[in-house]
Amino acid sequence: MSESAGDERFRTERYDYPLPLDLIAQQPAPAREQSRLLVLDGDQLLHERFEDIVRHVQPGDVLVANDTRVLPARFLPKRRGGGKAQVLLLHPVGEAASRPYEAGTTAQMAATTGQDATTTSELPQTWEALVRPGQRVRVGDRLSLTAEAGFEIVGRTPLGTRLVRFYGITASEAMKTFGQAPLPPYIKSPPPDAAERYQTVYATHPGSVAAPTAGFHFTKDLIAAITEHGAEWATLTLDVGAGTFRPVKTADIRDHPMHAERYEIPESTAIAIRRAKSAGGRVIAVGSTTLRSLEDSARRDSNGEVHAGSRWTDLFVYPGFQFRVVDALITNFHLPRTTLLMLVCAFAGTQRVLTAYAEAAKLRYRFYSFGDAMLIAARAPQEPS
Repeated sequence: MSESAGDERFRTERYDYPLPLDLIAQQPAPAREQSRLLVLDGDQLLHERFEDIVRHVQPGDVLVANDTRVLPARFLPKRRGGGKAQVLLLHPVGEAASRPYEAGTTAQMAATTGQDATTTSELPQTWEALVRPGQRVRVGDRLSLTAEAGFEIVGRTPLGTRLVRFYGITASEAMKTFGQAPLPPYIKSPPPDAAERYQTVYATHPGSVAAPTAGFHFTKDLIAAITEHGAEWATLTLDVGAGTFRPVKTADIRDHPMHAERYEIPESTAIAIRRAKSAGGRVIAVGSTTLRSLEDSARRDSNGEVHAGSRWTDLFVYPGFQFRVVDALITNFHLPRTTLLMLVCAFAGTQRVLTAYAEAAKLRYRFYSFGDAMLIAARAPQEPS
């Protein structure tokens, strides 16, 4: 075994931590900006409310957020014998049902048509999906939403997901009539307004089946206060897939098969980042999806600059990663053994993050999607890759 193969940074068990189940948030804070905020500034921990984020933003900084909108992508159809089933759409596939539907993602279609993509008939009819109960649903089976409409299972992928095709109803009409917010499975008692609270207030482009949860804490008034303070607010779009939250099951994190997601960076955002960098300001990423998008774009440029464009990325950020763009990070508290936690550890230092998580648990911060927030005010010194 090589020295790098035995490096503790790459052992999945390094990214485990104990957490009482009652700290997993079942409902969001009554007011978005009233969630708690743990500020990690070097080795110092500060305990505040999210609305205090304005005090940590400086004139000349740019905050970049993911403006994707979550689709009502969860369905509860019936099997042929009347048994229950569940379908979670992951992403559209092409006419040959063999690759992501790159020519017309929901976000692209919304931008082209000027419509909410969940209300346009242009949504593709064939999708990759998670289907349960997996062992009882085979290719050729139909799962019904009504007597005349539902899903037909048309294929199976090597990862065990299914290819499903709507019949008797369009995908957009099915989402509008039968679709539910795709809340994480650990949320057992969702709030009555879950469909609204599982979106950011700035969600614009439909296309995700999981939310960019770091943005849940912002309100329009808070964004206005940030810009009045002299910082810029910019957005990009990354269509979040369910694989984002999947635990790493390999012993060595480098063996984990990373999911691919599509992102799009507008020219205005690329310009805002260059302006902040040239003026000595910070690039503050709102969430891990934003960080991955910006760093993926920078890795494609010899000078490490962010450029506008639409791309797919399977970038896996773990300790040893060399950051080029992001200077500070706003994020939630993530599940153990996930790529999200590994990304945060890469950014702030593994021991520092796990110590902060232990302190948050001790002080009964609320964890995961509907939980509290964390601001990492500056990234740690770069570790050797």
